[in-house]
Amino acid sequence: MNQKKLWKYLAALVFVFLSFCTISNAFGSGFAIFTQGASALGQADAVIAHADDPSAIFFNPALINKLEGTQVESGTTLLFPSQDFESDATGDTFSTKDDLFFPSTIFLTHKFNDKISAGLGIFSPFGLGTDWGDDWEGRYIATDSEMQTFNINPVVSYQILPNVAFAAGVDFLLLDATLEKNINMSAFGLPDAGQKFDGNGDGVGFNFGVQYDITEDISFGASYRSEIDVNINDGNATFDLPSDTPPTIGALFPNTDGSTDISLPQQVHAGICYKGFNNLTLETGLRWEDWSSFRELKINLDQPVGGSNESITEKNWQDAYAVNFGAKYRLNETIALLAGYLYSGNPVTDDTFDPIVPDANTHLFTIGTSIKYKNMNIDLAYGYQRLEGTSKDNTIDDNPSDGVLNAATSANGEYDTDIHMFGISLTYKF
Repeated sequence: MNQKKLWKYLAALVFVFLSFCTISNAFGSGFAIFTQGASALGQADAVIAHADDPSAIFFNPALINKLEGTQVESGTTLLFPSQDFESDATGDTFSTKDDLFFPSTIFLTHKFNDKISAGLGIFSPFGLGTDWGDDWEGRYIATDSEMQTFNINPVVSYQILPNVAFAAGVDFLLLDATLEKNINMSAFGLPDAGQKFDGNGDGVGFNFGVQYDITEDISFGASYRSEIDVNINDGNATFDLPSDTPPTIGALFPNTDGSTDISLPQQVHAGICYKGFNNLTLETGLRWEDWSSFRELKINLDQPVGGSNESITEKNWQDAYAVNFGAKYRLNETIALLAGYLYSGNPVTDDTFDPIVPDANTHLFTIGTSIKYKNMNIDLAYGYQRLEGTSKDNTIDDNPSDGVLNAATSANGEYDTDIHMFGISLTYKF
């Protein structure tokens, strides 16, 4: 394929990505996303020490030296989440609205020679989507919460020694977020009002990776992604007040511009791969995420709302770890089978747990297949993510700053979440 046709093909992929990439919170802790390729999903992300396709740009860019020629991968993962809540106060149950998310990816790699390879990835490393509706118990904490990110990640990899490669890249991240909730106006004898804050911003980070072939059958890989500080300066807060709100009350809730900052955590991946069995590749690994950097969510407002120019929500999250195991068995030259398991810890502390991110310890079970046809490779995968049941038992309610529990609006109770995932990726080798 000539260069002109290649660029047309890439332009079409970028258009598809920007049209269909959306939000999710799949088998990452907090609101991290790791559905960056169907082959990786089929192996529960145990792909840090061996390369399957250009999605190595995300998992460990040092592995792209093992990819021949020019390769382009595009894919998506269909996510079907189910989140349920049972109230301690009333015994009533509520569920998030049924929705479908499909975070998508594009990766391109090119091997210049035996020493140097380069790549470009476009993907969503973080995302969030929870819609509880406007009439549930916790409507004064959250109704509809969304966050979407796009990361543009060029990388370069260098083969330092015949068995050692090192890679580095830059992350250009764009973020768009919307947070909605109701305001309890019963003290004024009024029905609920609506509050919405939305904004977008950007940040820059970096990543690097290393790959070491210890023996012919054993390899080690590790990668690092830096913390990214995102400045959301183009934000605004709007209020949907009841029609009969007196002007004196309405003046307390003016529509206003605002801003906030958010720190997206640094991440470390490491894995060991073994290929000593006939047609079988095994890998196990570890992931660390620095969620302790997420101390608070502070929104600064140009005009005072309810008498204050800022809204501060304490987070105080903790670091999270994950372990995984993956296997790839090649039946023949055309078909390979995939399987994996991942366990991830919960970064959300009990005293700041809220329904925006009802996270918990996570179990992920995956299977998949990889089909090779001429210059193409089609990867298909299914994953079932089960979050251990967790409970909210704190004073976060319609007025969390007063430290007094209002049981009727606290949404204290049991939260239960699972996600079905269907991944597909297409890789073409030029």
